[in-house]
Amino acid sequence: MKKNVTIKDIASKADVSTGTVDRVLHNRGNVAPEVREKILQVMDELGYERNLLASALAYKRVFRIALLLPDFTKDPYWEQPYSGTQKALKAVKHYGIQADTFLFNLFDPENFLEVAARVIAAQPDGILFPPIFQKEGKWLLDICAEKNIPTITFNTNIENSSALSYIGQDSYQSGVLAGRLLNFALEDGEAAMILNLEKGASNARHLLEKERGFRFYFENKQRKQIQVLRRDIESFENRDTLRAFLMTQLEAFPNLAGIFVTNSRAYRVVNALDEAVVNRIKIVGFDLLQENLKHLYDNKINFLINQNPVEQGYIGLMDLFKFIFLKQEPEPIHYLPLDIVVAENVQYYLNKQESLELVV
Repeated sequence: MKKNVTIKDIASKADVSTGTVDRVLHNRGNVAPEVREKILQVMDELGYERNLLASALAYKRVFRIALLLPDFTKDPYWEQPYSGTQKALKAVKHYGIQADTFLFNLFDPENFLEVAARVIAAQPDGILFPPIFQKEGKWLLDICAEKNIPTITFNTNIENSSALSYIGQDSYQSGVLAGRLLNFALEDGEAAMILNLEKGASNARHLLEKERGFRFYFENKQRKQIQVLRRDIESFENRDTLRAFLMTQLEAFPNLAGIFVTNSRAYRVVNALDEAVVNRIKIVGFDLLQENLKHLYDNKINFLINQNPVEQGYIGLMDLFKFIFLKQEPEPIHYLPLDIVVAENVQYYLNKQESLELVV
């Protein structure tokens, strides 16, 4: 039978006190780098396996992770990464992990700054958030770096930032994929529209990257002559305004046969148009919201690209747990698969989302 390795065994072989070993194990107190390295080497040689649960119970430490998220009562998309964090929390809460949720206005960078300031004031052990406002997100990351608060981002990547990791889609490749999917249904000489139902789309890096990938596909990957348009509308929440906007575009471009909705709001396009109009346009959008799924089943949305937002939230919280509690460094960039979802396979992806929870 394999003998359990104790702290006393490690101290004896490393020729240090048990207190020094304890400080290394729990990353506290001053230990000389060479002594720390020696202890870690001895632990590895002896095959020491730390009893995480016993350690958490012994020290009665609560590790607080701040979830800084857009208010998902205003936009249903953001409930998905939140649900992912809650699945992860169930898996690790017995280690003393606590998650505090801070919600900000999705369309107000000033409100983001106000809520972010409250997060910093709460002095969390780690922060998980989507930096959808690039300038303000960079500000928060810089503050966290100054205060040594580990941070993981998801949904939107800020390059060369101090974040431990980014989790999410490769926005450029998702645009390429959307072009490929629409291309199946487009004829030579027809037009495809990149449609941003977003406020401040011109400053949203992930949307610009999607556009760049989409245009690249039609410029380089196939022989048809497809006209690519881009249109932004900020008042997308008003159905009548959106309908008038779309009908104006259809009248101006009678060859418009495909629409690429760059976020999770493809359902708004379907809801705004008459059925006869929808039936002659191919629509590609993102994510498995109930509103999108209804139109996917009815063949009014032709393809959904699943960015795995539930998994983004789940992995984000789990990676912060592993870094804070286990001292495991996450991958700097963790791209998730871009799943092509149609009515015939959607149940598989819904089941996959439900199966994420796993007790560690």
